[in-house]
Amino acid sequence: MYNNVMIKNKYGQPVYTEENLFDFYMRTPDLTLKNTLTDSKITIDESLELNNIPELIEETLDTLSVEEFDENNRINWFMPEEYKEFDIAKFVLDQCTHEEELQRAGKELLIFEKKGLLTLLRYMKYLVDLMRENNIVWGVGRGSSVSSFVLFLIGIHRINSLYYDLDVEEFLK
Repeated sequence: MYNNVMIKNKYGQPVYTEENLFDFYMRTPDLTLKNTLTDSKITIDESLELNNIPELIEETLDTLSVEEFDENNRINWFMPEEYKEFDIAKFVLDQCTHEEELQRAGKELLIFEKKGLLTLLRYMKYLVDLMRENNIVWGVGRGSSVSSFVLFLIGIHRINSLYYDLDVEEFLK
């Protein structure tokens, strides 16, 4: 029986037991895994032959700082190729209807770009499209994210920060 208790390492990644891997293999024997740390691919058969996956993962992760781990994974988003190359800035600016919206969206896009978060915006666009396509309902918005006009234009939330005069700096705190 598959163990639903998930053990995570200090980076928040799941650490699998031999029992978890065996159960997963029995359900999906032809799956190829991608090692995001080394960008190599191994089959489940190969991973089971290693017989020390948790130790191998821990050993590899211990050589990376949290910042290196974050940077390494920030570029490996699991989304379709068309979203990886999607011009999110053009999409956002095309949603604007007047100059004030263009100015605000442009200001926020520059901030997202400076912080290296344009890939995150692409992923958020993919997520919203996927939820709409599958008729999944999500919240209208909460917390500081509602002060981002760009997130409103992408469809993450339904609170127009310009209408309510919300400062984007609240989102960035």
